[in-house]
Amino acid sequence: MCTSALWLGCVGLLFATSQSCFQCFVDVQDSLRLCWGHILTEHNVRSVDACFRKLDRIFNHHEGVLEAGRVGEGYEKQLKEIMNAEILPMAEEFDKKLNTDTVYEERLQTAADNFIAAASKLPRGETCLWLFPSLCISFMHPSGFQSAGAVYNCITCQYDSCEFPLDCPVKEIKVTENSRSRVWCDVPFRLPSDIEVIWRFAEEVKTQQVDQFKEVTAGVDRLYSIPSTSLQHQGTYQCEIYSGQRSIVRLYYYLTVTPQVVAGHTELQEIFDLSLLPGGQLLPAPGGPPRSLLLHPSSLLLTACLTALLLLLFLSLGALFWSSAPELTSHAEETDEDEDLGF
Repeated sequence: MCTSALWLGCVGLLFATSQSCFQCFVDVQDSLRLCWGHILTEHNVRSVDACFRKLDRIFNHHEGVLEAGRVGEGYEKQLKEIMNAEILPMAEEFDKKLNTDTVYEERLQTAADNFIAAASKLPRGETCLWLFPSLCISFMHPSGFQSAGAVYNCITCQYDSCEFPLDCPVKEIKVTENSRSRVWCDVPFRLPSDIEVIWRFAEEVKTQQVDQFKEVTAGVDRLYSIPSTSLQHQGTYQCEIYSGQRSIVRLYYYLTVTPQVVAGHTELQEIFDLSLLPGGQLLPAPGGPPRSLLLHPSSLLLTACLTALLLLLFLSLGALFWSSAPELTSHAEETDEDEDLGF
């Protein structure tokens, strides 16, 4: 039981427990008035510290109370009004009066249930969003200061913001030379209306070292576009979003530029590879002969075919020569006769 000499110790006991919406919004004096007449039925003695432990159990460790208190930014005043509407009339009623612990148990549990029902109707705070791989980073690496994600926390009696690390891992982008490149500086959470976007570039290197970047543009445009990409555009692009003097997030994109000639050779090679069947066989043309007719002949058959062609060629030349021999002989005899006759 707390005497006048132990009031300070009882107050210390109240705040030694974990915080809750009760401690966030109910003054210490009102808590003391509420628990002044708490009687332990088993021993028939007054015990303020037992009342504080009861408050801790009903409010501090009640998931429903903590969840109901997770309201959006600016609604903590309404939370306080709801809590005081349940506790202050009870503190006024119990002040300097004795009540058994069973009465306290019932009345405090009812107050907690009423608080949950009323506070749950207030606007909820936005959940902190994590950047996805297509935009910035993997599920395991959230980043960016999300001020719009602030929710009230009854354990700390203040708002929690999504203060993840500002820097996202580098995302790789591959483009072909002379093509158009577009990089978006975007995040999946709501941004303030007064943002400023600064684009920076580190040529030829893949890095997140701030001192290697040079500022390219500054303004409100979250799109960085390169009409005709050349090899000199290869490197890391950094997009940093500001709101006032606060940096919200930094995104990184490593741009790889493939030379157009190399890209053309690669495409031809891919087409050629796709046109071949397993074993290096060509695909038949549409409407062409079946695949069985396109198979490569064996080396023995090929040799036999070439030998037959050469033999046929020699036989044809020989026949042609022998067929023309009588004509040559007759022509020679006529020439000799002409000479004898003196022509």
